[in-house]
Amino acid sequence: MRILNTHVIGCASHAYVIAEGWGKLPANMAYGYTHGVCVDSQDNVYVHHTGKEPVIVFDRDGRFLTSWGKEFEGGAHGFYLHQDQDGKEYLYFTDRLRGLLVKTTTDGTLIWEQGQPDRPDLYDASRRYVPTDVCVAPNGDIYVADGYGQYYIHQYNAEGSYIRSWGGRGSDPGQLLEPHGISVNLRGNEPELYVADRRNHRIQVFTLDGQHKRFMEHNLDLPCSFYFFGDEVYIPDLDSRVTILDKNDRLITHLGEDQQAYKQQGWPNLPKAYFRPDKFSSPHGVCVDSRGDVYVVEWTAEGRLTKLIRQRE
Repeated sequence: MRILNTHVIGCASHAYVIAEGWGKLPANMAYGYTHGVCVDSQDNVYVHHTGKEPVIVFDRDGRFLTSWGKEFEGGAHGFYLHQDQDGKEYLYFTDRLRGLLVKTTTDGTLIWEQGQPDRPDLYDASRRYVPTDVCVAPNGDIYVADGYGQYYIHQYNAEGSYIRSWGGRGSDPGQLLEPHGISVNLRGNEPELYVADRRNHRIQVFTLDGQHKRFMEHNLDLPCSFYFFGDEVYIPDLDSRVTILDKNDRLITHLGEDQQAYKQQGWPNLPKAYFRPDKFSSPHGVCVDSRGDVYVVEWTAEGRLTKLIRQRE
């Protein structure tokens, strides 16, 4: 791994250098679209992509450890690592092609899977269910965002039994246009659901039982998902940047911003010559390890994974 010291991105309080070449794949492997990235308690990094062997695992130094998950080929999308109430870490997936919510161990052993909600008033042959993201609340309840289907949020208990749904197409409070990402905010007095209401160019905040609380509409363009780290939230913005907000959801900095990338013809599948180590084109997933280092994956046909190393004074 080579550190690209000539490029420092971020701001005074959040400065990063690029670990150029971090996380190289074996010679016989290649990425599809890289959609998600997670880090476990040992700082191992899991990348979820649409190609063959859709889950790829590296250690924190970027050494390839293993790969698995051929059942997600082509449909890989939402990806979330959570320590459940039993103290063990699990992976949660949404498969947009098969219309599935899936829970596995961190080595890929299937725990359970859940298909389309039994809601004939919402779904039929012409109204598809296309889940894009998943998160888990402190009580074990699971929330799934139907980001490419009918734009609803669905709530299940820890065993995968259905509880309720809310949302639907629109721009009024409680309505959604492409609820692409979902996560639980634990920074306040009570847990909240953050939903990346992407085509409304905003974040919408709900109670855990689906009641609208507020909008966040500043410093966002096409927010994809969230990663909470301490008092901060990291947001991959598809329009070519990663945004960091503080505990009050005020802007700290944008990372790797390139306001020309998404305006290029053919985006997101731009010529390789366009990509620069310190600039993002189409961030789709982000996570942060125990040292504050940031990992970003981008929505592009051949995949892209970047590690940013946090600089400390």
